[in-house]
Amino acid sequence: MGTLTGGDPAKLDIEELLATRLLVQGNSGSGKSHLLRRLLEQSAPWVQQVVIDPEGDFVTLADKYGHVVVDGERTEAELAGIANRIRKNRVSCVLTLEGLDLEEQMRAAAAFLNGLFDADRDYWYPVLVVVDEAQMFAPSVGGDVSEDARKMSLGAMTNLMCRGRKRGLAGVIATQRLAKLAKNVAAEASNFLMGRTFLDIDMARAADLLGMDRRQAEMFRDLKRGNFVALGPALSRRPLPIIIGNVETSARSSSPKLMPLPDAHLDVEGLIFTPDPEEFTRPLTANRRQAPAPRPTTDILAELSRSTPASLQPAAAEPRTPLPVLTVEEREDRLMAVMAEILDDPQSAYRTDAVLYQDFLVRARMRRLPGPPLSLSDFRRRTAIARSGVDAAMASSEAWTTVLSMSNSVSDDLQGVFLMMAKAALGGEPCPSDARIARAYGTHSARRARRLLGYFEEQGLVVVHSDFTGKRIVAFPELQAETAPGSAEAPDEGDLKIAAE
Repeated sequence: MGTLTGGDPAKLDIEELLATRLLVQGNSGSGKSHLLRRLLEQSAPWVQQVVIDPEGDFVTLADKYGHVVVDGERTEAELAGIANRIRKNRVSCVLTLEGLDLEEQMRAAAAFLNGLFDADRDYWYPVLVVVDEAQMFAPSVGGDVSEDARKMSLGAMTNLMCRGRKRGLAGVIATQRLAKLAKNVAAEASNFLMGRTFLDIDMARAADLLGMDRRQAEMFRDLKRGNFVALGPALSRRPLPIIIGNVETSARSSSPKLMPLPDAHLDVEGLIFTPDPEEFTRPLTANRRQAPAPRPTTDILAELSRSTPASLQPAAAEPRTPLPVLTVEEREDRLMAVMAEILDDPQSAYRTDAVLYQDFLVRARMRRLPGPPLSLSDFRRRTAIARSGVDAAMASSEAWTTVLSMSNSVSDDLQGVFLMMAKAALGGEPCPSDARIARAYGTHSARRARRLLGYFEEQGLVVVHSDFTGKRIVAFPELQAETAPGSAEAPDEGDLKIAAE
């Protein structure tokens, strides 16, 4: 990685790092990106690398080390598929998110990380996953992005740091401020490289992570650019100051330098206030540099295939069978049949939407369904409706149309529970038990099920009350309907079926 203060080489054990993960912290200008670049360059010949790059600084690795550059301006399904093939073919890559706004960056990074995480067990090869500016993807508190995007990104980062080791994913995360990084993500790292920082709260957390006395935390203010304090099984058993060495590639951006001003013109006011005739013909758009056009998915697939060993290449390309021509109704029937196959599995209630969506895409490809695939949001919506158990007669009624309109006011993860309760009210069925509500939400916690009903009541969507025997009734004022009395403690038939199997 560089040298110690005495001039001896500072070494990092890559195999130990793959098992223990790394956290890098330092204020802007402390040399974090330089450190990550040094780590990537030195380990490139030995381990597959994946870089989540929000500013496009690491794309220069492609020229010297052969990293595939993946533009993040794609659909979530495309990014998940590319990530899966990245693992399958063991190709190093840089996911550049330059040109996207913050919420789009979070969604793209989450989809890509989930694609890496969900790879088949046969492809759990060791991968160094470097995430620059990790506080953007795992914030400690909510910001100006939607709650859905924040949960999606934070969940992917948590999987990387908490559960990624068994899948061969070794997280290396860099952040400007520890206080902005979610604690459950930072706490999973066992190796630390702490750079220059000035705020008391960040210095105190850095000292705590390194096992130093808080009175020694002042030293982090005095660190020079490119100097870090290292600790961890892959670095040193005791806090050790190191100086990061030189790198062979450079970022496209650089630190600002002083430049002499141009020679003063005599007629400065005329130069500034006299318009250029071409200005009147230019469109009134923001002067923003356009993001590079994303590379077609076919180009990336071709590059991945070239990276596959010759022994694994097919002898000759087989002619592809054309996709069948289906009417809109036939295609819809087949899509619903695929969804029914997935949801018929009792365990599907406890799998994440991302896992079910990947299963759906695979099954749809196997049946060679033509047309663009469903988006993840559309899949979630259809899944919620299917799990509610609504029949064709009720689905065509005006009351169910009102239910669907009301469900738009709740988040995607709650729609399945809301639609199930509304269907029970419209049909006069007994109120679902806590266990049934919990399974619809994808959990085993009865307490969480009761909190969901309380949340719906706070939003003014339902009214929860009991009959004279103590059984629960859920009423929908806008529908003028309510469930029949039902026991909150009753067991769930789905869980009993799973236990029997």
